[in-house]
Amino acid sequence: MPGEDELRLCPDVHGKRVLVLGGNGAVAFARLGAKAIEIDPDDAHISAGRALAAQHGVTVEFHRGEVADLGFATSGSIDLVFSSTALGTADDLPRVFRQVHRVLKPGAPLVFAITHPVAAMLEGGEVVLRKPYWANAQRTIGGLFGSLSRNNFSVDMIMEPAPVDRPDALVPAALILRARKQGL
Repeated sequence: MPGEDELRLCPDVHGKRVLVLGGNGAVAFARLGAKAIEIDPDDAHISAGRALAAQHGVTVEFHRGEVADLGFATSGSIDLVFSSTALGTADDLPRVFRQVHRVLKPGAPLVFAITHPVAAMLEGGEVVLRKPYWANAQRTIGGLFGSLSRNNFSVDMIMEPAPVDRPDALVPAALILRARKQGL
């Protein structure tokens, strides 16, 4: 996927509290001056993250748990929540969105990417119809939009970038959304 320098979805994070859901990105945010926090259910991801943080000389606060288990964060204390893959496998997205809404400051963004729902139907460039597109309503574009809206988020950006390494791809590999917390 294109990088943040091209996508421009995240605000300046220097001095801000950034929560990363799943094992990608916390060290990168810490290197940009953020007070980075990461939650991941996988001990191996946490160990690798700690080693990477030590290698780069940055501090990251790590928590082991499911991405919806955000009890360690106080309400309205986070400036940005980011996930590059973890929401694609979360069992209960509405719960994740409720918890993210609780910890974000008003107007702050949730930025996340998941495997594009159409790309998830492809294998090696061939259509593999394991289930109809709408069988997992949480993972359709409409389902994501509806769940975010019901949990008091306003979606202000939807992106479907072409894969950087496969410009000839028939469908985008990822679906990227940015939603902002509405209300308190």
